[in-house]
Amino acid sequence: MRELALFYAALSDETRLRLLSLMRDGEICVCHLQSVLKTNQPKISRHLAYLRRAGLVTARRDGKWTHYRLAEINGELGEIMTQTLNHLKRQAEIRKDGQRLKQVCC
Repeated sequence: MRELALFYAALSDETRLRLLSLMRDGEICVCHLQSVLKTNQPKISRHLAYLRRAGLVTARRDGKWTHYRLAEINGELGEIMTQTLNHLKRQAEIRKDGQRLKQVCC
């Protein structure tokens, strides 16, 4: 039951939804997430930690950089995640985030 509550709580925040959407196409560095969302690193890290606790993302360290990607989620929760990400693609703010992501670099 706790896993289910964490899953839905993770999806209940706009910033976390934006982060998940940015990871849709693969691994991404925290610095890119920070640039796209135009917010500070502690806020991004706090949300990413929440997503990790919920099992929605995984992290990989590379020197001083941390790269995040979507976790593989199976079953009904995986289907819900896929539907959520598909719905997000149609949101104007998410499309703007995607455009900004194409323009940022470390």
